Amino acid sequence: MLVAVLFISVAIAFIARYILLSSLNQELEMRGEAIAHSVAERGGSYILDNDIPQLLVLIFDEAKLHQRKHLLSYIFIEDVNGKLLAHTMTKRLPDVLLSNKLPQGKHDAIKLLNVEGEHIYDVAAAINEGLYRIGTVHVGLNKEHIDTLVGKLRVAFLGFISLVVLITIFLSSWLTRYITKPITDLTRLSDEISRGNFDIPLKLGPDEDWDTANCPAFTNTDLPCWHFDESRSGEAPGEEHRKCAKCAFYRKHEGDEVVQLSDSFRNMVWSIKLYRRRLRESEEKYRSLFDSGPDPIFVVDCATGDIRDANPRTEELYGYAKEELLALKFLNLGPEHNAECLNYFSEGGGGCVYFPKVLHYKKGNEPFFVNMHACPISYRGRHAIIVAVTDITEMIEKDAQLIQAGKMKSLGEMSAGVAHEINQPLNAIKMGSEYLAMMQEQDLAVSKEDFLQVVAEISAQVDRAAEIIDTLRSFGRKSDLIEELVDINQPVRAVLSMVRRQFELDNIRFELDLTEGLPKVSAHSNRLQQVIFNLVTNARDAINDCSSPMDAVCDRRITIRTGKSEGKIYTEIEDTGAGIREEDQHKIFEPFFTTKEAGQGMGLGLAITYGIVKDYGGDIRINSDNKKGTVFRMQFPAANTRGGPSI
Repeated sequence: MLVAVLFISVAIAFIARYILLSSLNQELEMRGEAIAHSVAERGGSYILDNDIPQLLVLIFDEAKLHQRKHLLSYIFIEDVNGKLLAHTMTKRLPDVLLSNKLPQGKHDAIKLLNVEGEHIYDVAAAINEGLYRIGTVHVGLNKEHIDTLVGKLRVAFLGFISLVVLITIFLSSWLTRYITKPITDLTRLSDEISRGNFDIPLKLGPDEDWDTANCPAFTNTDLPCWHFDESRSGEAPGEEHRKCAKCAFYRKHEGDEVVQLSDSFRNMVWSIKLYRRRLRESEEKYRSLFDSGPDPIFVVDCATGDIRDANPRTEELYGYAKEELLALKFLNLGPEHNAECLNYFSEGGGGCVYFPKVLHYKKGNEPFFVNMHACPISYRGRHAIIVAVTDITEMIEKDAQLIQAGKMKSLGEMSAGVAHEINQPLNAIKMGSEYLAMMQEQDLAVSKEDFLQVVAEISAQVDRAAEIIDTLRSFGRKSDLIEELVDINQPVRAVLSMVRRQFELDNIRFELDLTEGLPKVSAHSNRLQQVIFNLVTNARDAINDCSSPMDAVCDRRITIRTGKSEGKIYTEIEDTGAGIREEDQHKIFEPFFTTKEAGQGMGLGLAITYGIVKDYGGDIRINSDNKKGTVFRMQFPAANTRGGPSI
């Protein structure tokens, strides 16, 4: 900027110098011409009279008049023939002075001559008498004198110009600093902010003596700046913030547009700094929760399935070092179920999702069960999920023990009916074997057809007894959480094969409406048998509560239906019992809640049933009218369509 001002100033000085010097030279030349013409007008009569002395007086008076003696080097007059008539020089007139001849028809001429090393402007003017030229007068202008005058003028002009330039430079520098200082400060602040340094002082003016750390919104990030609150709501700030009524920071400074721009920029930086500080504190708080949380937490990239972050608890539970976890895919921790979680979010699923009783593996391929909560987040600009994992292996083991105890109790309840079921084939076997023994003792011949029929019946009864025993063994076996494809009718038939006879002894009959060819569900047959058994025994108890087995007129019936509705596979168990009161219906799945008399039950059967149904993504509903019976309806998603239920 300063260089540009200097360049312009010097250019102006040279242009002004050229104009001034040209004007001075032209003025001196005009002055010489005026002297020559004055002499020509007055000397014409002396030439005609041949009065040379008067002619000499005339030219000497003109040459020595006032300051002309320093400017004029000579004046001489020649006649029309070029004969020298008079001159003011004290020596012989140099011949070179006669070289400036006045052309015919012109009144004057000027020529620069070198006379014995001295440069002289020779001005020639015609002396006319009427229409005829009678002579020529020459006036010599001393170029050295002219140069001296020009030199003095040049020094004075250059001095003046230099002074003007210095004053201009000083004023320009002062104005530049005054005008551009706010912009320079803004540039400095912008550079520091672009480098991530927000801790720079925001003082943009000389009167900025207020410490921003004294602002209540700065010292307490939970407190929003009342300046914004007031501008947003239009209401006065609360009493506790009255000390900010005259905000020392957001006040506007007086000044031009640059000052206003500085104020706005400072306010913007202050707001960014304030919210950045709040964001940093929030990050530190959640980072602390992330690192110190009691449960393992993962951050998983949805697109690649890579584990992007993990808290220290994951290392303790899974047995991997953090570097090893970050090198793993999330699928490696749970190949059977984690793909379902990733697919849900990769396909655009939103909100948090709960995946109960998911099988994961520790380092060394040791399995354990967890509950997973997954929520979508944005992690370093990428679509990711944060997965919180809870180890429920111990809880599942206790549940399994509880279920197993329930099974053993159920087997005890079924013992009479089972004994009767087994007794029938045993009786048939005994009768057949006794028949053959009697025929052998009496030495009677048994026809081949009768022998084959008895042996076939004995074999059939043995198979029947083996089937009953296998069913009991399967039911009593401790079940696990491994899922398989199950025909929903299979556990119904398995349970009925064990309890049908016992129920019939209580005068309770079954009606089956089983739909064949239904899609299979992803569950475990043994656990579904436990569910069916619990529901049919509860149905039996409800029927016994409202009627006696000896009452022949009562409808003592349990109806079991299976089918498909709204894309789900359902099983309904309907009884003709006493029903459930409306105020009890929302509590019957709670553990230890029972409507039975003391000693008749612990209230865990329906709680276990509810947990098993939920484990397989199913749902169970009640439709009951008091004194008219109850319908329990379980429904499950078909295999390969099951998704994580939303929380």
